[in-house]
Amino acid sequence: MKTILLLSALATVLPAGTALADDEFYKTKNCFACHRIDRNTLGPSFKSVAAKYADDTSADVMLAKKIREGSVGVWGQVPMPPQSQVSEDESLTLARWILGLK
Repeated sequence: MKTILLLSALATVLPAGTALADDEFYKTKNCFACHRIDRNTLGPSFKSVAAKYADDTSADVMLAKKIREGSVGVWGQVPMPPQSQVSEDESLTLARWILGLK
């Protein structure tokens, strides 16, 4: 009974349809082509991104937009192409996961 109550409580807190990001989720969205968690490759490491935006309370929304629309100039002149296969919910989930890396 306690398990059912806990699951019911979580269902009201978590948004429906939002994926939970983890160390494997980003690989399914093509992020792995240019990024790694703890080392720079073609793009910056996710831990570098998290450190850069650690004090920015609106960084999750900004990063989610960059994931979907692409970006250039923040980390050098290599462009990050738009990731049209990533939904708005997924991009926000990924951004929050990245920002949570320490």
